[in-house]
Amino acid sequence: MRLATVPLACLALAVLSPSLSEAQADHAAHASHASHGAPVSGPAEAAFRAANAEMHAGMDIAYSGDADIDFARGMIAHHEGAVAMARILLDHGDNPELRSLAEDIIAAQEEEIAFMRNWLERNAP
Repeated sequence: MRLATVPLACLALAVLSPSLSEAQADHAAHASHASHGAPVSGPAEAAFRAANAEMHAGMDIAYSGDADIDFARGMIAHHEGAVAMARILLDHGDNPELRSLAEDIIAAQEEEIAFMRNWLERNAP
């Protein structure tokens, strides 16, 4: 229970403290995503953390006010994150069921990414 309060406190500090710099507020707001400062346990975890960070950065789009466009732009990054995670599993995982799922995820998400990119080319201003 005590660990759960740490990320909330960091988030509250980031949101409520006007004296924090933007970088400090961003770090505090995202502290809960870093397993409370625990060291990285290996190459798979490092790869998952990097993929997660890249996905979240990509999902931080400049909103247009058009729900369709914003959905497609945000979901492309989200799907790219899923593909990256699936590839990490294929590089590091052993379970045949999860490896099969990862392969299915890659195929489905890449198809959806292509669809959304094509849709944006035709519909985004």
